[in-house]
Amino acid sequence: MQGQDPIRGNRLPSLLGAAWIVAAKDLRIELRTREIVTTAGFFATLVAIMTSVAFHVGPATASRVAPGAIWLSVAFSSVLALGRTWQREREDGALIGLLVTPISRASLFLGKALGVFAFVLAVELIVVPVVALLFHIDLPDVLAPLSIVLALGTLGVAATGTLFGAMTVRTRARDLVLATVLFPLLSPTLVSGVAATRDILSGLPLSEVNDYLILLGAFDGLAVLGGVTLFGALIDE
Repeated sequence: MQGQDPIRGNRLPSLLGAAWIVAAKDLRIELRTREIVTTAGFFATLVAIMTSVAFHVGPATASRVAPGAIWLSVAFSSVLALGRTWQREREDGALIGLLVTPISRASLFLGKALGVFAFVLAVELIVVPVVALLFHIDLPDVLAPLSIVLALGTLGVAATGTLFGAMTVRTRARDLVLATVLFPLLSPTLVSGVAATRDILSGLPLSEVNDYLILLGAFDGLAVLGGVTLFGALIDE
């Protein structure tokens, strides 16, 4: 709901409007620095290349290895993106500035999650063509269903990572703690994403992977609902 600012008399933004303000702030910073997408994209590409070298396979078995290369790259690069986006908030008291703004904690969570979602999608735009080239995958034939699977999986990664990134933002070993906590929680998303991607790259239509899509959607819903509900308690402690 919109409210009235008691100090300035301005209309406060709605839940989604405030979330977009937070996300736009992160996106503007990234457009100026390009540090998250560049670093995470380079790391994800390196993971994909190392996977292709370690599992030197022919076209017949490439569809079984390529999904792992894609999702491993996404998982590890997302930790880098999450760590850096929260490190920015620690610098020069930026996090305190966010917390004292007249927007809800739910909007803050949604905005940060949307920013991470955009960063990881940008990394995927780099990694997926590289994996398709390395594993001889005809990308145009599978691009539409693969995009749906990646979008659903990335949403779960971004929402879960944002929630637990807030929990570790004040710890010294935050990157290690985040990875330790995050990867077990992302197991449903990663397993479902790998299985759905494998079936799509094997030539199955999107209707044949409905079960995996339902699992991804259910996990996304739980992650977003949990973030909206719990983010305020975690970030205010």
